[in-house]
Amino acid sequence: MGSLLEPGSHRAAGVVDDDALVAAMVRVEEAWLRARGGSGSVEKPVQLDDAEVEAGGNPVLPLVRALRADLGGEVHRGLTSQDVLDTALMLLARDALTRVSADLESLADSLAGLASVHRRSVMAGRTLTQYAVPVTFGLKAAQWLVGVVDAREALEGVVLPVQCGGAAGTLALAPDAPVEAFASELGLVVPVLSWHTRRTPVTRVGDALVETCDALGHIAGDVLTLGRSEVAEVREAAGRGGSSTMPHKQNPVLSVLIRSAALQAPQLGAQLHVCAGQSQDERSPGAWHAEWPAFRRLLELMVTAASQAAELVAGLEVDVDAMRRRAESAADQLLSERGGSGDPASYLGASDALIDAALARWTSRG
Repeated sequence: MGSLLEPGSHRAAGVVDDDALVAAMVRVEEAWLRARGGSGSVEKPVQLDDAEVEAGGNPVLPLVRALRADLGGEVHRGLTSQDVLDTALMLLARDALTRVSADLESLADSLAGLASVHRRSVMAGRTLTQYAVPVTFGLKAAQWLVGVVDAREALEGVVLPVQCGGAAGTLALAPDAPVEAFASELGLVVPVLSWHTRRTPVTRVGDALVETCDALGHIAGDVLTLGRSEVAEVREAAGRGGSSTMPHKQNPVLSVLIRSAALQAPQLGAQLHVCAGQSQDERSPGAWHAEWPAFRRLLELMVTAASQAAELVAGLEVDVDAMRRRAESAADQLLSERGGSGDPASYLGASDALIDAALARWTSRG
């Protein structure tokens, strides 16, 4: 279930919610048990009580009590609550990044199609909200495409390590801990050292997500401007955005919601850096705790926005005739560098080569 005040969040259902978090923490405990030569698995969902979570300050303590009742006292031995929760959050991040990456691939494919089809679709270029020189919609789509490719590469470069340090990063109860086996069980990376208060793994995930949301916000902002009633050069696909009082309206709701995500993401990323900069000792009082909701919300926001952006661009309607009419009617301004006369299409410079470069960037991936 999504939130009524976070429209579209149902798209991220099951990825980073409480049930997903509990399931990830259980996977961590099972993987640690197997890595140490034990066995056993949890056969039924674990339910955690909010009051018990508050009493322990984090959800791991009541989880461990529940698991030991089923699997015995060796569960969790050698770990600390931060090991479990941090590693579980890396698992959630991996699942979220996988979803985002798939949607970005669909989005990039759609953008490549727009760039190719509209390489000669002349439109008015605008700088600082005013007419500049003629451009093509294909070149605009190519700019969007490169932003998405950059973001996807940033996500692919993210490293997701296990957390394994014990009570204070020394592995006091498990000095010969099988960290490699633990990481292998979960499909995560072995870190050089425990990162209890060195929060680079978290902030780097956050930075890549914010960069991705920036790229999507750029697309949404342009669609909102070009879709204004007085511009009407693009429009979202029909079927969404009705008004409660004005039957003529089709609001560009996908663009609105993507832009909303782009306005929220930087603050969430900044919160992760604030927490990282306030790390203390071998476990941060408050800074670690303040990181959790920001990290989870950023993951949820990005899963939602990437899905919405893929849908938006796949259904985007482009009015080529409206673009050309506007470019021709404003020729005296758009062609002012050449005395205000001539065909706007003669003013496109290296646009074709630039579009080809963007398309090559995408098609040469991998």
